[in-house]
Amino acid sequence: MGCPLCGGNDVGRFELDYYRCAACELTFLDPALRPDPAAERARYDEHRNDPHDVGYRTFLQRLAGPLTEIVPPGTRGLDYGSGPGPTLSLMLAEAGYDVALYDPFYADDASVLMDSYDFITCTEVAEHFFNPGAEFERLAGMLRPGGVLAVMTEPLHDDVDFPRWHYRRDPTHVCFYRPATMEWIAQRYGWRMVQPSLRVTLFVDVRAT
Repeated sequence: MGCPLCGGNDVGRFELDYYRCAACELTFLDPALRPDPAAERARYDEHRNDPHDVGYRTFLQRLAGPLTEIVPPGTRGLDYGSGPGPTLSLMLAEAGYDVALYDPFYADDASVLMDSYDFITCTEVAEHFFNPGAEFERLAGMLRPGGVLAVMTEPLHDDVDFPRWHYRRDPTHVCFYRPATMEWIAQRYGWRMVQPSLRVTLFVDVRAT
């Protein structure tokens, strides 16, 4: 079994039905146990992502705040994995940004994937990637020189009780990223990594700096 992020073959069983790559430290569910598209969609339909929910906006502000500190208004971005109730894009639009949407279930417009962007947001999405290597390649290909890829996902630390971890128990969460995994991604693409909080990572493309 190869690693779905780095493609390495040094992969061993971790806990339960999960594996870990020795090279990039990605932890991932046995591919045979991934949910099918119908089960995925049913789970996502349960989400109540209301743009008028103050609590949800506060949660997303953890990413929006640091992102808007380094990306100027008027620039163009993509909310990748916008979900059933796009809210981050609305928040950014209110702050003066132009944001396109993409989601394979709710905003499946492949034309937006042919464009390039000053920033890309990926909030609570990376843990759903069946093939994170291909997904990050796609994201890197859409990022303009000097752009920012903003990722929000709950990291897997050594002190996590993995079998009881709430994040693992969502059946659509199939990949988990350790701090070393984020560092591997940054090195792979030559990005500078900024972490304003444990859950948020900003990958800054330094080609234009």
